[in-house]
Amino acid sequence: MNLNNKTSRNLILEWYRAGLERVRGEAVTRRWLAALPGQTPVRLVAIGKAAEGMLDGAVNALGTRLAAGLSITKQGYSRSEHCADPRIECREAGHPLPDAASLAAGERLLAFIGEAPAGQEWVFLISGGSSSLVEAPVAGVNLDDLVALNDWLLGSGLDIVAMNRVRASVSRIKGGRLADYLRGRRVRCGLISDVPGDDPASIGSGLLVSPPVAGLDDIALPEALRVRLPVAVPARPDPKDFERIDCHVLARLDDALQAVAGAVAARGLPVHLHPEHLAGDAADAGRRLARELLTGAPGVHVWGGETTVRLPESPGQGGRNQHLALAAAIELAGRHDCRLLAAGTDGSDGPTDAAGALVDGGTLERGGVEGLSAAAALTAADAGTFLEASGDLIVTGPTGTNVMDLVIGWKADAPD
Repeated sequence: MNLNNKTSRNLILEWYRAGLERVRGEAVTRRWLAALPGQTPVRLVAIGKAAEGMLDGAVNALGTRLAAGLSITKQGYSRSEHCADPRIECREAGHPLPDAASLAAGERLLAFIGEAPAGQEWVFLISGGSSSLVEAPVAGVNLDDLVALNDWLLGSGLDIVAMNRVRASVSRIKGGRLADYLRGRRVRCGLISDVPGDDPASIGSGLLVSPPVAGLDDIALPEALRVRLPVAVPARPDPKDFERIDCHVLARLDDALQAVAGAVAARGLPVHLHPEHLAGDAADAGRRLARELLTGAPGVHVWGGETTVRLPESPGQGGRNQHLALAAAIELAGRHDCRLLAAGTDGSDGPTDAAGALVDGGTLERGGVEGLSAAAALTAADAGTFLEASGDLIVTGPTGTNVMDLVIGWKADAPD
C-alpha cells in the first residue's frame, strides 16, 4: 500500500488534530471553572502560550463574575476580542527568549496583584512558555544576562525540568516565589502541562508551587554564565505561602495521546500506543522511531514527549520536531509504505511559524530538487529550510494548548 499520497497525509493530520482538540485550553478551562462555587468577583491571570485559549474558557464560564483579567502570551497570540474587553489587559512578550516585554510583564503582574481590592477570588491559568513570557529577575541580573542564560539553556540538551530549575534560580517570581506576593490570598490555579510527569512545580517554572529541588550544583553552567549570575540561589519560599493555593492540572500529554489513539481506532486501523516518554537528542529519536516503524507491526504508532537539540554556534531554521522529522525522513527514504508526523501541540516548533513536519519516503527526493542536503541541514540545525523546500512543514497557528509533542507514524500492511 502506497502512503505517499494526499489521502494518507490528511488522515494523519486528522489524528493530530484530534489530539489537539482533547487538550484544547478553552474546553478544559471552561469545564473546570464551571464548577467554581459562589458568586464572588474573580480576578484572573492567564500566562503562557495557551493563555488565550484558557482565557476563552474562563470568560465563557465566569461571565459577569470576571472583574479583571491580565493575559500574558507570545507575540502574535493575543485575540482581538479579549483585548477589546475593558475588563482584560492583554500583553505579549518574547518566546523562546525573554525580551524587554517579558520584564515589563513581570512588573505589571506584580502591580496587578498589589492593586487588587479585597473580597475578590483569584484564578491563575498557567501553561508552557510562561518561563520566557514573564520575568522579574533578582537584583544584579539584567535582560542581557537572562537572554544569554536562556539562549544557552535552549541549546544545552537539558530537559525542561532542569532548565526551569536554572531559570528559577535568578527569578523573584519563579520557583514558587510569586506566592509571596499574594500574601495568603485564596488562589485556584489551573495548569496545562508541558513537562514530563505533570509536576506543577515544573510547569511555567512553578510560579505558585515550591520546587522539590533547589540549587544548581548538578548543572554544569559555562563559566562565562556563572560569573554573570548571583552566587547564591534565592531563598526558598515559606511553606505557609502555599496553604491557600490549590493547583489542578487540566490537560496533559497523555490526554492527547489517548485521543489520537481513539481517532485512529475509529478509522478501523490497528493502533500501537507506545508508553515511553520521548526525550534526549531529537535526531537520535527520529532515526530510532523511523527504524521502529520500519521493523514494527503494520498500523499507526503513537508516541509523545519532548526531545532536545544541541545547537551549533550559528543555527539555521527549525525546531526539535522538524529536526526529529528530518532525521526520520533520512531513514524512510525510498519507502512508499511509511509516513511520520512530529509536531508540537502548541503550534510552534522552536523560533518558527511551523508546528513540525509530516515526512515520507519521498521527502529527501523533493528537498534534493532544490539542491539541498538533508544530512547537512541536520548538522546545521537547519531542518526547517529543507522541509520547507520538500513541502512537508505543518503550519497550524496558535492552537490554544501546549502539552509537549506528538509523533504519529503509519506503516501500511505491506510495501509496494
